[in-house]
Amino acid sequence: METEIAPDDLALARDFFETKEKVIHEIRKVIIGQEPVIEDLLIALFSRGHCLFVGVPGLAKTLLVNTLAKVLQLRFSRIQFTPDLMPSDITGTEILYQDQATGNREFRFIEGPVFANIILADEINRTPPKTQAALLQAMQELQVTVGSETYTLDQPFLVFATQNPIEHEGTYPLPEAQLDRFMFMINVPYPTREQEVHIAKSTTSGVQPELEVVLDAKRIQQLQNLVPRVPVSDHVAHFAVDLVQATRPGNGATPDFINEWVDWGAGPRASQYLLLAAKARTLMENRVAVTIEDIRAIARQVLEHRIILNFKAEAENVKTLDVVDRLLETVSPATASSA
Repeated sequence: METEIAPDDLALARDFFETKEKVIHEIRKVIIGQEPVIEDLLIALFSRGHCLFVGVPGLAKTLLVNTLAKVLQLRFSRIQFTPDLMPSDITGTEILYQDQATGNREFRFIEGPVFANIILADEINRTPPKTQAALLQAMQELQVTVGSETYTLDQPFLVFATQNPIEHEGTYPLPEAQLDRFMFMINVPYPTREQEVHIAKSTTSGVQPELEVVLDAKRIQQLQNLVPRVPVSDHVAHFAVDLVQATRPGNGATPDFINEWVDWGAGPRASQYLLLAAKARTLMENRVAVTIEDIRAIARQVLEHRIILNFKAEAENVKTLDVVDRLLETVSPATASSA
């Protein structure tokens, strides 16, 4: 397997790092703290991966995504998911239009909010599965079908969804098929005391920071196209796959605690996302060689929502991230297969 980046891509790789620094600089004019969340968001952006943000209200999830759209000069659309939201409220609908001059009637398609570059699906678990599923085709195939017509979405296209982890009454948990469409699950923490003081002062001062546009849609796609071209050595690919396969109970050398606590492990899409996100992280750190540490750094975000725990784990108060952390301690490059 080729382990060196193509010479023609080296200049673009250097520009990748410089561009990332500029984007972060602009975002930090608005967002205080949350450095790991911002990094994960950018990894997903450059990897063409959708994200599910989990955090209590008021942690600037909406503000972060909106700020990113402004810095990248992309069309932004926020959809507030509610129990009465219909699929057509997301995808759009056909209406009967009558020409006033001729009296002729025809159906015309009115685009819904999904026709944007960055979609914020706010509280996505507040709406029934039928409406949640309206995003499935858009997320996977980058298309929307209404009636007999299929419409292609503009690139780049990313869905950033949010969930409230503390209030479950009246919610509809996302099915595994839709969860698997999200590259990352990102847990948004509370700010530190110093950060919250800064937030309270800056947001009540009446001063609005001026944001500079760093990228446009065409340049973003050039950087996105570079990510898959970053080579990965065999031992890194083996580690990523072995880590994913170790989440599956009854799979040969699966650790005992996986067989004890896990009903279903991660599928092959997790292996793909581990490698793709690791490549983006490599470029963001001004490197062109993917390492084991890159895989470890994004393993929690990729695996958390793809591991289904059983009743025994719930009874023992075992969390999914506890399982992932223990896996990272158990599976090592030394134990990874070299076949």
